[in-house]
Amino acid sequence: MLQASFRPASDLMGEFSRLQSVLDQVFRPLERSSIRALAAGTFPVINVGATADSIEVMAMAPGLDPGKLQVTADRGLLVIAGERQGGVPQEREGVSVYAQERFEGGFRRVVNLPEDADPARIDASYRDGILRISVAKRESSKPRRIEIS
Repeated sequence: MLQASFRPASDLMGEFSRLQSVLDQVFRPLERSSIRALAAGTFPVINVGATADSIEVMAMAPGLDPGKLQVTADRGLLVIAGERQGGVPQEREGVSVYAQERFEGGFRRVVNLPEDADPARIDASYRDGILRISVAKRESSKPRRIEIS
């Protein structure tokens, strides 16, 4: 007689999630939007772009306390760090957690700034779950019109 051993649903789902991550790394290592992008599951997800006057960084980070966010710039690197509190009830008698997909814990993202970025002129704001960071470009890097006499 064949006996089957059953695992609780939370263990089984955790194993499926781990297996999916391993398979994604093996079969889709280059599936990224650009050479600078990170693998899926990185928190917070960011978009980086530029205008004529600034470098714009948008970090999608819902559910954070703005007071616990840190944005620093040093040696051409913009660092976004903080901590996200968990939304899942603590395990206790009578409470079961079947899935936990939302990231929780400390995080740190580093963005390489281009040479024309001015680290002395950075503005950051957090609203509706989006951290917006604007890094002004150096005046010396902008094209200027030269009058001919």
